[in-house]
Amino acid sequence: MINKTSRNKLRRKRHLRVRRKVQGTEERPRLSVYRSNTQYIVQIIDDSKEHTLVQARSSEIKPGVNKETAEAVGKLIGERALANGIETVVFDRSGYLYHGNIKALAEAARAAGLKF
Repeated sequence: MINKTSRNKLRRKRHLRVRRKVQGTEERPRLSVYRSNTQYIVQIIDDSKEHTLVQARSSEIKPGVNKETAEAVGKLIGERALANGIETVVFDRSGYLYHGNIKALAEAARAAGLKF
C-alpha cells in the first residue's frame, strides 16, 4: 500500500510548522501569501487583534499566476502598506518554497519599501 499525500497537504503541514514560530504583532504585522491556480492573495495581518490591515490580489491587476503578476502584487502590497503607515513586517510564505514567484513577490515588496 502506497501512502499518497497531495502537495497541498504537505504545504499545509509546512505552513502550520512555520506559523508556530511566525506571529504578527502591532509593531511588525505578518505578510501572508496565498497562491491559487488563478491568482495571488497577499494580506498584512495583525495576529494580536486578528485583523487584516492591508490586502492585495492579482485579480485587481491582471489575471494569471506568473512572475510578472507576482512582482506587480508585491509592489502593490508594498505601496498600500506604506500608505497605511506599515514599514516592517514578518514574511509568512505559507509553506511555499522561497523560490520563483514567491521570491519575486517578496523582492518586489522589499523594493517598494517594506522591510522584512
